[in-house]
Amino acid sequence: MSLYEKYVLPKCLHWACSIKPIHRQREKVVPLAEGHVLEIGIGSGLNLPFYNREKITKLWGLEPTVEMRRQAARRAAQLEMDVEFLGLPGEEIPLADGSVDTVLMTYTLCTIPDAERALRGMARVLRPGGRLIFCEHGAAPDESVRRWQDRINPLWKKIAGGCHVNRPIPDLIQQGGFHINSVETMYLPGWRPLTFNYWGTAEVKRPMGK
Repeated sequence: MSLYEKYVLPKCLHWACSIKPIHRQREKVVPLAEGHVLEIGIGSGLNLPFYNREKITKLWGLEPTVEMRRQAARRAAQLEMDVEFLGLPGEEIPLADGSVDTVLMTYTLCTIPDAERALRGMARVLRPGGRLIFCEHGAAPDESVRRWQDRINPLWKKIAGGCHVNRPIPDLIQQGGFHINSVETMYLPGWRPLTFNYWGTAEVKRPMGK
């Protein structure tokens, strides 16, 4: 790991992911989480203030980066929240099958190298009737914007911790074993190649008759 990745990038990501438009997106989705909750890519803990604690019985925070986990742990302590941190990437979820009521994923799917494998892991740990709650940026609907996304993506991945700006979020979620129940989209304020958002809920696809 380079010095940039260890010391500079976590601070940049914390700042970028805490701007007001993204803050408002978190307010929309995080309070929906309930029961035993697994947050994928908890990062520096920016979602923690938005959880409805009365609805949460257990919270796991999956995050592979040590510095980000430290930031999240400090934030959890300030909020007096009990979080069990899991120091692994999104493709490696160390929880039992059907042990989770809610999987929460915000601005995370863009950075996971093997997104489909990670999503199948999320589907595995969700109990029947459990939900995936997601809020992600990704491929824009306008062709001119997508062309810009495709142009900048190779460089953007290098400077932004592996973040892809052009991933087709609903397609990936469905390929990962989910049925999307609801999805909303919009451009957030800012440069359009970086700001097209998808958010909603999904459930695990079940075999016919089950």
